[in-house]
Amino acid sequence: MRDTPETLTERLLTAARRAGAEGADAMAVTGEAITIDVRAGTLEQAERAEGTDIGLRVLIGQRQASVSASDTSDATITALAERAVAMAREAPEDPHIGLAPQDLLAQDWNVAALDLCEDAPEPDPASLQDAAQAAEAAARNVAGVTQVQSASAVYGRRQIHLATSGGFTGGYTTTDHGLSCVAIAGQGTGMERDHDGDGRIYRADLRPAEEIGQLAGERAVARLEARKPPTGAYPVLFDERVARSLIGHLVAAANGASVARGASWLRGKMGEQVLPVGMNIVEDPHRPRVMGSRPFDAEGLPTQRRALVEDGVLTGWILDLASAHKLGLRSTANAKRGVGSPPSPGSWNIALSQGDQSRDELIRAMGTGLVVTSMIGSTINPNTGDYSRGVSGFWVENGEISHPINEGTIAGSLPDFLRRMTPANDARTHLSHVVPSLLVEGLTLAGA
Repeated sequence: MRDTPETLTERLLTAARRAGAEGADAMAVTGEAITIDVRAGTLEQAERAEGTDIGLRVLIGQRQASVSASDTSDATITALAERAVAMAREAPEDPHIGLAPQDLLAQDWNVAALDLCEDAPEPDPASLQDAAQAAEAAARNVAGVTQVQSASAVYGRRQIHLATSGGFTGGYTTTDHGLSCVAIAGQGTGMERDHDGDGRIYRADLRPAEEIGQLAGERAVARLEARKPPTGAYPVLFDERVARSLIGHLVAAANGASVARGASWLRGKMGEQVLPVGMNIVEDPHRPRVMGSRPFDAEGLPTQRRALVEDGVLTGWILDLASAHKLGLRSTANAKRGVGSPPSPGSWNIALSQGDQSRDELIRAMGTGLVVTSMIGSTINPNTGDYSRGVSGFWVENGEISHPINEGTIAGSLPDFLRRMTPANDARTHLSHVVPSLLVEGLTLAGA
């Protein structure tokens, strides 16, 4: 009889006890994935992968070690447990590690309500190829597109199970479907590239392949004949495609591991204004049919909806058990982990308050400035929040888009400009991070 992820975690915990572990948790992940790439109207690559990965963390006193494997034989699991125990005995002590006590563990949850898995047969590779070819053809039909770099359709399904010696056992299954296209416009040194794509739990929710390909092509053509922007202080609108990175920096600074080691510009800012009045950041791991939803975290604690920022004020950290212990707080059930690593804090679904103006209305209001549609590189000082990134996008004159720009750099203090940004109302609500376009006044722009 073939092992399930649940029986694999049971075998791992049993082996850990026999090897001398005082505590342990185990994770098993089984899955399959299909990737189809097309180029020039023909199949370029078809790949199917399936496998099982297992991971074990053991604790001896205040020492721990993590190991992983893709072989599930009895001999491998026994050797894995013995190796983990031997490693833990030599590991340095950490006063903050430990398993969750039973009274904190998730007791019941409704995986069905999260709707994380499409109950349908694995898609036929031919249908994935058809979708990728349709996206590529739509991109090539856009006037000005000279080639399509890639068009890909993917499918994946994973079963995940977690069990701990403290009494927790639970699992869930996820599916994901994706379609993407990368188009190139122009020739030689004047080439420009852009893309579009979509990813969903249910295949039926994917945007049409023709729409994805056409938008990829139109975006690439719109970037042709770009110029360097002027140097000075201008309003900058971060398009919805890239705006989530700004909020991502704030969320990263609220990570308990960073806060505990003093490497966060948010340290000491709890209860202070970090966004404009009236704006919230809500974390909700229970949104149905969203890829970032989870019934419990990687330490078996029940996830919950909560505010990280409320009315512009910082109200919460992102904590697992260890980081919470370091800060003298309780875990917020934000532990994440891979099969071969110990838990660490990370965020689930994030949503920033949307505004009451459209993206176009904000562009008209900004007068002269920059719309950023892509960014390269990343320089942010984790201790101060000083921010600098290379950008490309579109220059705005008299409230209207004038021409594409590239080779620009924007700089400023992230904590400062987050407190004076204005949100649009164009966020895509099916994404795990729901963030609209964001207008920031008076950023330093370097170009020509």
